[in-house]
Amino acid sequence: MGQPAISVTNLSKQFQLGELASKFDYHTIQDAIVNTIASPFRRVKRKRGERKPAEAMWALRDVAFQVEQGEVIGIIGHNGAGKSTLLKILSRITEPTTGRLEIRGRVASLLEVGTGFHPELTGRENTYLNGAILGMSRRETERQFDEIVAFAEVEKFIDTPVKRYSTGMYMRLAFAVAAHLNPEVLVIDEVLSVGDAAFQKKCLGKMQEVGTTGRTVLFVSHNMGMVNSLCSRAILLKAGRIVADGVTTDVIQNYVQDLESDGDIEGEMHFPISDHLPSQILSARLVDDNGNSANRFDLMAPISIELNYIIRQADEGLLVAAAVLRNGDRLFTTWDTDTCPERRGVRVPGTYVSRVRIPAPLLKAGRYHLKVGMGFANVKAVHDPDRLLPFDVVEDSIGTSLLSYSQAHQGLLVMPLEWECWRAESAATAALVG
Repeated sequence: MGQPAISVTNLSKQFQLGELASKFDYHTIQDAIVNTIASPFRRVKRKRGERKPAEAMWALRDVAFQVEQGEVIGIIGHNGAGKSTLLKILSRITEPTTGRLEIRGRVASLLEVGTGFHPELTGRENTYLNGAILGMSRRETERQFDEIVAFAEVEKFIDTPVKRYSTGMYMRLAFAVAAHLNPEVLVIDEVLSVGDAAFQKKCLGKMQEVGTTGRTVLFVSHNMGMVNSLCSRAILLKAGRIVADGVTTDVIQNYVQDLESDGDIEGEMHFPISDHLPSQILSARLVDDNGNSANRFDLMAPISIELNYIIRQADEGLLVAAAVLRNGDRLFTTWDTDTCPERRGVRVPGTYVSRVRIPAPLLKAGRYHLKVGMGFANVKAVHDPDRLLPFDVVEDSIGTSLLSYSQAHQGLLVMPLEWECWRAESAATAALVG
């Protein structure tokens, strides 16, 4: 086996929080510009005695791992675990505070919509610019250009400045450039959650293709199904440290268990109030047929999901969503606009309660998790709590026939469908039976 594509040794990253952070403690060019612009206002504050002390925060602490050439690795963890910071260091966007990093080969990064794009340049100019940044010759970029544009589906707008692109167009072109310009290492953050289902499926297919061509991929996502399908290995970060590194299914199981809500009331989870959010989920609970919160349901009993939420800012298209997961993979997601399209209009500010009923029988016996959130479908999340509510489905009261069905029939769900059966009477069938 040759040298690893990526070697990370005792990597740590410290950020200074507060207004007394060193004026030289820039992390990116953007940070430097913002600091320069804001400096006069900070001086006014300091004269008024409103100065705040700096506070050190370790985003990463003693992180060490190796990635072999051609490996596709998932990086997972809670919000704030250090995933994006790690990818920014790997992408050379920011430098580590301590530790050592070695990368062999060209790196293409897709960490947010339009990474590396200049808004005033056209799609065509940005494609060539990104190619040059990656060390590609103009001829190499030209060879891939038509395929990039076709994948992104922006043929009509390729000579339009990208500042006029929609979020979806921006995203498609950014991904197409990163994936097609043949980098040895491809680094992708949670950007594939942007865009419609067709685009996400297309990106997934391209990433699977990239993974089979010997290129190294590091992929951050909260979509455990996507991580499981793409990655043979996963790394779990928690509070800036690696807590698990190994087979994807095992690491995902570790992550899911860590996300389980540990609320005082079984079948409920409550979220802290964040006044800075335009809207948010306040609580979620699983409800039985008697209206009580519960975390254990019989296979033959329906399950209701009840969400309590607040809308502080009227937004058109805002929706609340609930997803049922098993082993980290989504079985299904339901939006409160599914059967009531009129809810896609503007909702006035206020506190709301929404409830949806899962019919029975549907879920097979086993452990499941509920995930909830608010946002705009396939565009962005407004509130995406990083917690899961566990519940169990059991086979306590069902008869022998359905019990056999649930245990013996393959599949993820219980689906006792109605069949019709009749005897076909014809000359042809009579000849067949003699």
